[in-house]
Amino acid sequence: MDARKFLAGVGGDVREAFDKNRRILSYEDYLRLFAADPLRHVRNAAQYLKDAFDYFGTEAIESFGTRLTRFKLFDAPFDGGRDRLVGQEVAQMEVYRILQNFIREGRINKLVLLHGPNGSAKSTFIACVMRAFKVYSQSDEGAIYKFNWIFPTVKVMKGEIGFGEKKERRVDPEAAGAKSFAHLEDNQIDARVTCELRDHPLFLFPNDERRRLLKDTVEPLAKKHNFVLSDYIQFGDLCHKCKAMFEALLSAYHGDYLRVLQHVQVERFYPSRRYRKGIVSVEPQMAVDAGLRQITVDRSFGALPTALQMTTLFEAHGELVDANRGILEFNDLLKRPLESYKYLLATSEKSTVALQECTLFLDLVLIGTSNEKHLAAFKEFPDFPSFKGRLELVKVPYILQPRVERQIYDEQASREGIGRHITPHATRVASLWAVLTRLKRPMTDRYQQPIREILASLRPLEKASLYDNGEIPDRLSTQQAKDLRSNITSLWSESYPYPHYEGRTGASPREIKTVLLNASQSASYKCVHPIAVFDELRLLVRQPSVYEFLNQEVVDGFHDNEKFIDVVWDEYLDWADLDVRAAMGLVDETRTEGLFERYVMQISHWLKKEKVRNRMTGEMEEPDESLMNEIEEVLLSSGENKANFRAAVISQIAAYSIDHPKEKVRYGQLFPKNITRLNEAYYEKQKKAIRKHAENFLRFVGESKSELAAAELTQAASMMTAVKARGYCEDCARETVTTLLRHRYTE
Repeated sequence: MDARKFLAGVGGDVREAFDKNRRILSYEDYLRLFAADPLRHVRNAAQYLKDAFDYFGTEAIESFGTRLTRFKLFDAPFDGGRDRLVGQEVAQMEVYRILQNFIREGRINKLVLLHGPNGSAKSTFIACVMRAFKVYSQSDEGAIYKFNWIFPTVKVMKGEIGFGEKKERRVDPEAAGAKSFAHLEDNQIDARVTCELRDHPLFLFPNDERRRLLKDTVEPLAKKHNFVLSDYIQFGDLCHKCKAMFEALLSAYHGDYLRVLQHVQVERFYPSRRYRKGIVSVEPQMAVDAGLRQITVDRSFGALPTALQMTTLFEAHGELVDANRGILEFNDLLKRPLESYKYLLATSEKSTVALQECTLFLDLVLIGTSNEKHLAAFKEFPDFPSFKGRLELVKVPYILQPRVERQIYDEQASREGIGRHITPHATRVASLWAVLTRLKRPMTDRYQQPIREILASLRPLEKASLYDNGEIPDRLSTQQAKDLRSNITSLWSESYPYPHYEGRTGASPREIKTVLLNASQSASYKCVHPIAVFDELRLLVRQPSVYEFLNQEVVDGFHDNEKFIDVVWDEYLDWADLDVRAAMGLVDETRTEGLFERYVMQISHWLKKEKVRNRMTGEMEEPDESLMNEIEEVLLSSGENKANFRAAVISQIAAYSIDHPKEKVRYGQLFPKNITRLNEAYYEKQKKAIRKHAENFLRFVGESKSELAAAELTQAASMMTAVKARGYCEDCARETVTTLLRHRYTE
């Protein structure tokens, strides 16, 4: 590599990006930029953050029987999905709604407090928002500006710059060689003074002139785009230091406003959590998060003009200052002593904080986190009503859908590299058990019959399956299934308004991650096998003094965490059984779906009282009663009405087609339980063959390979290829088949 050439190329790219991004501007340049797109440059922090949400787009997802909006920023597309937020669409929608309310009111007047159990991803939620905020600021749409004060050398000014010592010694801008000092080289500058609060460049306009500018440029567009001009932009003003410098310069230049602007350098800034610029996290602490210190004695200000050296300047500092024009996170806010954040009453409502020398006017979104225990204690505090009016509470519960919960552990395993092969269903086992521990018994007194009776009989596993993919228990009749399906959303949201909502208690993802990590170190298995996960879960449930959720009272089967291990074990055997039988070539899911599709065609014509064209002969015939009866013998519950069942199947297909007009009906997804039951009926006839294949497979991977006949050897080799395609290795495949022989494929 030619180092010089490489560095020259990098240098050229950086310089090009610097110029393209318009990092440094004179005030006149900035005003032209503002005039080209006024709305982009008059956003307050809430409007800016809301636009960051919109920038990454949204997608509609169907969950819990309703349609939710997921904001794609939480998928962390800017970091390849690293540390993304899994689930929590309701919380996303709530925070977005709050931002919209801030915008409508024209000011940010509350602190957003995310609350939920430990490990429910509150911090991950905020981290995604902060990372998206930073990335958005690097885009053209997200350009955001502040300003600095520039004081050139005497050589550049061609004379002493005491300002105002003698009127005739005032500097002519034209004589100085430029209209602005913004683009001077460093060796031409004696002092460069930044604004810690990153005041908006428009604050350099006198108030009346600024309002006139906004009226002429922003208001016509605001009506067209439904844009609300915030109080911060309309009525905000320079910070204490910038105001003092502005007044001193204006006095020194005898009111020559344009010469004051000559010293202004407008700079694009990029919020950064690492460098505490516009994005700041605050840990629990005792002190108020802002302060002032005098800076006129600082040696770096010795080069300032005499007029400014005689002015007492104060520099603001602290977390509130660092976060201004961005986001400030209070991590575990309620762990602080209550007296230490009473200042937030005014800060959150008025966006101000009173200091000894002045009052700081802020523009930032305040967001905090708290666990439920600290929030409950806070509600007992006498001043809670005062705080409540300044808070927006957003619940962040544990996830209640096993397939969504599983994404957390799958991503962790792939990201962290556990060091061992992960057997299929290991994370699925952990996810299902975790969700079962979080579910609450339905609040049946809220419902009328007949749904009340249905919900009263709902078991934890059935409720988890209902939440996961809308799966209805087999034992219900067609009408009962229809009633339950229409109440999924109500069931999911019934406890949401209450303090002890569903998802507040149960196993934390942090605890489940520990279970998986411990399972990965098991000396009994070469892989991270589901059986090792079960071993760790059995150890966990023996520690009620460590895990608070284990002390809940068992109510109608709910919260029976030890029993849930057995429930999940049975489910695991089903999953593994399906994998193994499919690998044996005894499962043809497409054949079963095709059979069910033929059944649908027959009942459709039967309901319409129409004849069906025979695909072989081309003749029109009556619907095939033998086929319909054969299928219904497997699918219908005892005593269930065939006509009602047939009508319900067609209605479900019609509803799906209305919601998905461009999609072909996928019977395996729409009727998964029916397809599974048809497969099970077929498997029941194949038990002896299954056991024989399983035994041959173990001989194949063991030391008895030579005992197999040629056909058996071929079949076992084919099975090994198939299980590997499903994610198994030889070791975990052997363990899985052995387990099934012991528990399922018995004589």
